[in-house]
Parts: sequence; C-alpha cells; structure tokens
Amino acid sequence: MFKNGVFENRRNFLLGACAAAGVMAVATGGAEAAFPKSPNGKTLAGVFPIGWTPCTPDNKLDTAAMAKQMEFLNKGRVAGMAWPQNASGWESLTVDEWTAGAEALASVKGRAALVLGVQTKGYNVANSQAYARVAKRLNADGIISIVPPNVSDAEVISYFKALDAAAGLPIMVQAVGDTTVDTLIALSKAVPSIVAIKDEAGDPLENGPQILRRSGGSLEVFSGSGGMHFFPEMELGFTGTCPYVGLADVLQASFDHYQAGRKDQAFQVFGAFLAFNSLPHANDYVLKARGVFAEDAIMRANPASGAPRRRASPITDAQKAEIRKALASYLKPYLIA
Repeated sequence: MFKNGVFENRRNFLLGACAAAGVMAVATGGAEAAFPKSPNGKTLAGVFPIGWTPCTPDNKLDTAAMAKQMEFLNKGRVAGMAWPQNASGWESLTVDEWTAGAEALASVKGRAALVLGVQTKGYNVANSQAYARVAKRLNADGIISIVPPNVSDAEVISYFKALDAAAGLPIMVQAVGDTTVDTLIALSKAVPSIVAIKDEAGDPLENGPQILRRSGGSLEVFSGSGGMHFFPEMELGFTGTCPYVGLADVLQASFDHYQAGRKDQAFQVFGAFLAFNSLPHANDYVLKARGVFAEDAIMRANPASGAPRRRASPITDAQKAEIRKALASYLKPYLIA
C-alpha cells in the first residue's frame, strides 16, 4: 500500500480500469474492493460521522463517553469516525484534551476506521504536524484537516505536504469557505496521500461531479450537512458522508444497500433517516435516547458558536418522549447499533 512512504490510493486502480468494470463491481457487491484502504486494511468510504466531544456538566472532557461513542459505531457496523472537526468543537480543545480524546477513541478496537482531525488554532504547521505524529503513533487510519483560510494555493499545498510528512497516513481534506475545485485538484496532484474530499465549499451537488471527473476517479467525494442530501449525492457518485453520530448506522445501511445495487431499499432507509431528523431536537438528543451519552452530558462547541452546544430553546420532556417513541416504533427496523 505504500511506495516510498506515500500511501497508494485507488488512483492507479481506477485509471487503469474501464468504466464498465467499475459498474460491474457495484452491481455484484464488490465495490468495496475499489475503495481506498487505510494501512490497517479498513475501507475509507461510506459513513464517517463527525464525532461529538461529550463533556460532564462542568464541561470537562468525558473520555469514557468518547470510547462509548466509538463502540456504538462498531456495533452499528459504521465505516468510521472523523474527530475532532467543527461539530466536535475542535477549536475549544486544549492539547491535553485533544490527546486524551484521540487516545480514548483509538483504544476501541473494531471495524470502524478512525480519522483524526489535525488542524490547530491558526493552522500552525508545527502544531498540526505534532497532532499528525500522534495520529500515526495511535495507529489511526487517516487524518483530516480543514483547508487553511485566506492563503494561496501554494501555501495550502505546503501545509498538506507538511501533514503528509508527519503522518504518512491517508488524508481527507475538508473544503470550506471559498476553496475552489481548482485548488482541490491542484492539491490532490501535489499530495498523492489525499484520498478524499469532504466538500462543504459552495454546493457539493455541483462541485462533487467536477471533482470526480477532473481527478479521473482518483478522489473520493464525501459530503457534510448532516448527511441530509446523501441519496442524491450517491446518485452523482459520492462514496462517503460525514453526518452526526446518532443515526450513522441507519445511514450506513442506506449506503450499503446502494453499493449492492439495492437502490429502492437504500431510498427507503434514507427516507426513515430524514423523517427522524425532522423531529425537533432529534439530533441533539438521539445518543442520549440510545444510551450512549448520559442525560446530563453536554457537547463541546467552537468558541465562536458559544459553549456548550445548545439550541435556543431547551428540549422539553414531551420532545424527548417523542424522540424515544420514534426510535422504539418507527426506526426500530432500521437500527443496528
């Protein structure tokens, strides 16, 4: 998988294979063979929720809850987790908290891949490299970083080359703000360890097909936005999404059906996912309702969002009861974890 210390992603496979062979792989359920793999042999495609950063009521990191979150994903046969990113409140984490959280996640063994977020405040290269080296030490399956804002393409490339040198792991790039497709393509050519783009810059439904076409199929395209548009994204060739954790097992089931050619079942499962998320506070409460987090747990947020993470109006007992009812009744056939 490695050549001269560089991760060999699926670039050579896809560029040397004809389109018909790729379609056949999907139709026969063998598409997973074409997806990039981590050094640990784990598939880097499918559902990779952005992990929460659960804390005790006094806002102290709860490493036991972090581990339970990873155990939940393993039980749900979810592809992996990315942590910490925006939904994790990465900007609020101290170095000690980041390290403790990463160690807690890495301590859980199972099928779910672990992709660690390594961007640091101010996108300091040395500090981000230090996180990347920890990711390597913890045997993570990959790293992810947001593209540094307000810098030139050359600086973006230099930043990701530095991360690559420190980690020697597959890289996922989170595109935000005004990051262009041109920048992403130039970046992927300069840093072959990049295997996937999580696109949140502009409209992913417009950008994704361009990334796939212009990369010659060498890049995976993931989405954000809570996974709310994943079915139409899969129709366009997306092979991953980074939703919230709470129903990651349901969304993974939709992805698995789709990859096996069972699109009608994928559509049905995705519809159940959307219906549940229409309930007020559903995403905020679902992991408490499913027994992963304590009732009084709070989730860390980035400083600009205010801490801890809460909605403007607190969840009511009636709303909690409705969420639990939906899980026990309407969602029960779809839940795996």
